[in-house]
Amino acid sequence: MTSVTRRQWLSLLATVPMARAVHGEGHQTSQTPPPRPPTPLDLKDFQPKSMLKVAETKVPRARFPVIDFHTHLGFRAGVSGVPQGEATQFRAPAAELLKVMDQVNLQTMVNLTGGVGKGLEQSIAQYQTAHPKRFVTFTEPRYAQINDANYAREQAADIERAHGAGARGLKVLKTLGLYLREKVTSGPLLAVDDKRFDQMWEACAGKKMPVAIHVSDPEAFFLPTDRFNERFEELNNHPDWSFHGRDFPSNRALLEARNRMFARHPKTTFVALHVGHNAEDLAYVSECLDKFPNMHVEIGARIGELGRQPRTARRFFDRYQDRILFGTDAVPHGTQTPQQIFGTQLYQIYFRFLETEDEYFDYAPAPVPPQGRWQIYGIGLPEGILRKVYNENAARLIGMQG
Repeated sequence: MTSVTRRQWLSLLATVPMARAVHGEGHQTSQTPPPRPPTPLDLKDFQPKSMLKVAETKVPRARFPVIDFHTHLGFRAGVSGVPQGEATQFRAPAAELLKVMDQVNLQTMVNLTGGVGKGLEQSIAQYQTAHPKRFVTFTEPRYAQINDANYAREQAADIERAHGAGARGLKVLKTLGLYLREKVTSGPLLAVDDKRFDQMWEACAGKKMPVAIHVSDPEAFFLPTDRFNERFEELNNHPDWSFHGRDFPSNRALLEARNRMFARHPKTTFVALHVGHNAEDLAYVSECLDKFPNMHVEIGARIGELGRQPRTARRFFDRYQDRILFGTDAVPHGTQTPQQIFGTQLYQIYFRFLETEDEYFDYAPAPVPPQGRWQIYGIGLPEGILRKVYNENAARLIGMQG
């Protein structure tokens, strides 16, 4: 006789009709109702509520004053991803920003997209000059003149003029590497280590202006937007964010070109934004930090990646505590990216990630996780590291110590 497990026995019973109940001379048969068919549900409408009962720590204010090294208070219009002209539009008045800043213990906002020329002067006057130490302004490269014979020298001179006007650093968008082409908006893409920018990097070194640089996006953005891509929803909602196919370089090719540029300009201080453009591979970012002493990183819009690898992230913060800067990539108003909307909710999530060991919480103030369907865990940094990440490291680079 074959032995039967309890699970098999119960399964067998489920296939046998229920016993018929006999009443008088007749009898009736009662059967279990058929199973309810599955309910159709679009993935975009799926908003599960976690059943975990875990600690929830409120962190309304940062433990120490914060410098947000990565914010965007202005922008220039562009063509095919390349900013054009000097006209700059501003997203919020200083008074509106200061109200939130005071609530969350945000000492300083670094406006990376301060613009060029007249737009830069307006940015500096509206924020930095009007509210010293509360706002810091970076300038940007001019790209439209890339084919001028004297471009390299003129761009370096423009950096010096911007520094004289009050700019404290240079911001390089992923325009370089992914959008800027030989004929500005057409032709082959320019490489990140194109030598036409060498004099610009050296000018930044001469003026002790850090370069905040963004040259790539998560690796998933370079893969097919299919059922295997963990960022499917994000890329499906923003198909123009995908760099798969066409003539775009790979994520690794962009990073290697960046590394060649870092090596060629050892006196220039570079801040590789978004955790070195590779938050999913902290081992690789660590290799780069070890190889390039002039490289720093900041964490803007990447706690969704750091927070799902909390033990690895904590070791990373321990090891590079002097070279990690706090940033959010915050944009006031009008953005489709919830993980970047400036406000108290955004900062409180960052503070919770850095200061607590809470488990399984949202990395963005949104009903659906915007970058991927996962939750994050806090890394509970000690006070000494918190002070450095929140303030001291950025203060050292932009000359705000003391």
